Amino acid sequence: MSKTAITDLILRDAHQSLLATRMTTADMLPCTGQLDRVGFWSLETWGGATFDSCIRFLNEDPWERIRRLKEAMPNTPMQMLLRGQNILGYRNYADDVVDKFVERAIANGVDVFRIFDALNDPRNLATAMKSVKKRGKHAQPSICYTISPVHTIDAYVSLAKELKQMDADSICIKDMAGLLKPFEAYELVGALKKATGLPIHLHSHATTGMSVATQLKGVEAGADMLDTTISSMSMGTSHSPTETLVEILQGTEYDTELDVKLLVEIAAYFREVRKKYRQFESLFVGADTRILLAQVPGGMLSNLEGQLKEQKAADKMDQVLDEIAVVQKDFGYPPLVTPTSQIVGTQAVFNVLFGSYKRLTKESLDLLAGRYGHTPAAPNSELVAQAVKTLGMEKAIDHRPADDIPNELDKLEAELKEKQGVKSVNIDDVLTYALFPQPAMNFFKNRHKGPVTFDAPADEPETTPSAKTDAGAAKPDSGAASGPSDYVVNIDGKDYAVTVRRGNASGGGGGGGGAATASAPAAAAPAPASAPAATGNGGNPVEAPVAGSIFKLLHKDGDQVAKDEPIVILEAMKMEFTVNSPSDGAVHYSAKVGDAVDNGEIIATVS
Repeated sequence: MSKTAITDLILRDAHQSLLATRMTTADMLPCTGQLDRVGFWSLETWGGATFDSCIRFLNEDPWERIRRLKEAMPNTPMQMLLRGQNILGYRNYADDVVDKFVERAIANGVDVFRIFDALNDPRNLATAMKSVKKRGKHAQPSICYTISPVHTIDAYVSLAKELKQMDADSICIKDMAGLLKPFEAYELVGALKKATGLPIHLHSHATTGMSVATQLKGVEAGADMLDTTISSMSMGTSHSPTETLVEILQGTEYDTELDVKLLVEIAAYFREVRKKYRQFESLFVGADTRILLAQVPGGMLSNLEGQLKEQKAADKMDQVLDEIAVVQKDFGYPPLVTPTSQIVGTQAVFNVLFGSYKRLTKESLDLLAGRYGHTPAAPNSELVAQAVKTLGMEKAIDHRPADDIPNELDKLEAELKEKQGVKSVNIDDVLTYALFPQPAMNFFKNRHKGPVTFDAPADEPETTPSAKTDAGAAKPDSGAASGPSDYVVNIDGKDYAVTVRRGNASGGGGGGGGAATASAPAAAAPAPASAPAATGNGGNPVEAPVAGSIFKLLHKDGDQVAKDEPIVILEAMKMEFTVNSPSDGAVHYSAKVGDAVDNGEIIATVS
C-alpha cells in the first residue's frame, strides 16, 4: 500500500475519552459535510460507550444517530466498535442476539466492524465475525495490546494467525492505554504483516505521550491504516492529532493525501463544540506517565477518579493504581479494556476500601470462573475456588461461554411487549432493551421529550454550559434516565461540577431528594443527604457498603432470611454487588429498585 489511510475518531472515541461520551448528534451533524469530503478510510461513529450514553444521559435513540450520520456522510464508511459476544453490554449474549444486532447495525448504516474481546479470546469473536462476513461488510478483529509476562510478540502473532483463519479483512492493534512503545510497534507491526499478509490498523491512545512516535514507527513497519483524531479533540486521554500525522507524512511514500486546510476547518468547528461540554472534561490532560506502570487506559482513569469521589475516597487513587496491578495478575493478566478494565478497576477499589478480596463483585466471580472466556494466564487458584463455590458451580468452565446461553431474542422481545403492554415492538428497541434493560425502559418512557442539547451562553462562551431540551426548556443532562444528573453550581464566583443521583435519597418509597456531590473542587463538595433512620421495626440495620443504586431486591418485604443470605443487589461502579443479611429474621426494605443510595445509607432492616 503506497499511502497511509486514516480513520478519524472524532465522533466516537475522542469524546468518549475526553467528554464522558456526551457529544450529541445535533453537535455532530453541522460538520458532516466537511468530514465526508476529507476522504477518510472510515469514520468511527458508533459503538463503544456511545449506545449506553445516548439512552442513559442524552435521551437519544442510538439507532437514529447512526441512520442520520450515514445519510449525512454517504461517501465515507461508517465504523463501529463491537465487543464481540458482549455486543455493547457487560455480559455475554446468545448467538441469536449477536447475529440480529449485527444485521440491524448494517441495516442502519454501519460498514466497518472493529470487533474485540477483552480477553483476546477468539471464541468470543466468532459469531460476530461470521455475522459481518455473511452480509458482505468489513470485519476487523482486534488484538488488545497490553504488557505482561504472557503477552509477547510470539503470542500476538499466534493470535493474529487465528484471526486470519476466521476470515478477517484486516487486523487492528488496539493500544487502549498508550502502552505500545515506538520501537516495539515497529517490531509488532512487522511481525503481524509477515505472518498474515493482512492490512494492519494501528490504534493508540495519547495518554502516555508516545502515540505520535508509535504511529510513525508503525507506518515505517507497514501499518496500512492509522486511527487519529481532529486536533481540537486530540491528546490527553484521546489520540494523536489527525493534522499532525497528515503533515508529518506529507511528501513521503506514506502520504495520506488528505487536505490539511479542510482538516483545520473541521478542527475549528469542534474547538467551539468542545466548550459546551467543559463540565464533562477529564482532569487527566497532557501525558500521564503513571500509566506506564499502572497500565490503565485513559478512560478508565477518569472513571476511577469519579468513582472514588462518589465513594468519598478520592485520596486513595495511588493505592488503587497499585492494587490494579495486583488484581490484574490474580485475574490472569486480562488486558484492561471494557469490560475487564471496569471489573479489575472496581475490584481494586473494593480491595483498597474493604481489604484484599473481602468483597468480590459478580463480574469478578464470573471472570474467575471462566464465564467471560479464557484468560491469557491462569488466574489465582484460591480465588478461582472461591468463585466456583460462591457461584454454586462444580468447576470453572473451559468451553466457549456463549455455548451455555440458549437463544434469547424471542424471550427478550416477549418481555418488552409485556412491559410496554403492546402486541408488537420495533426490533431495534428490543436490542436496546437486551443490552441495557433498566436504562432502556426509562428511555422509552421519555423518548418523546427529545434529545438533550448543550448551549454555551453567547456572552460567556468560556463558562460551563447548561443542558436543555431541543425546545429550550431547562433540563438535567440525564433527564431520560434514572442515573446521575450533572449540574454546575456557582459558589462565591467559582463553578462546581455537581452530580445529583436520582431516586429517593431518604431511602423510603416516596419521591423527592437526591444526594449531591461536587466533583471539583473537591473541598467545596456539599454534604450528602443524611442516611435514613431505621424503619421502626427494630432489628439489625443493613447499610449500603458503597454508593450506588438498588439493582434488585432478592426477597419480598417481610420474607424470612438467614444470616449471610443475599438480600439486595447493588449496582456500583457499573458492577453488580451483593449485600447479605446480617442475621436471621424478616427482611424489611427501606429502598426500592432504582433508588440511588449513599455509602452507609440504611437500605433494609432484618428483625
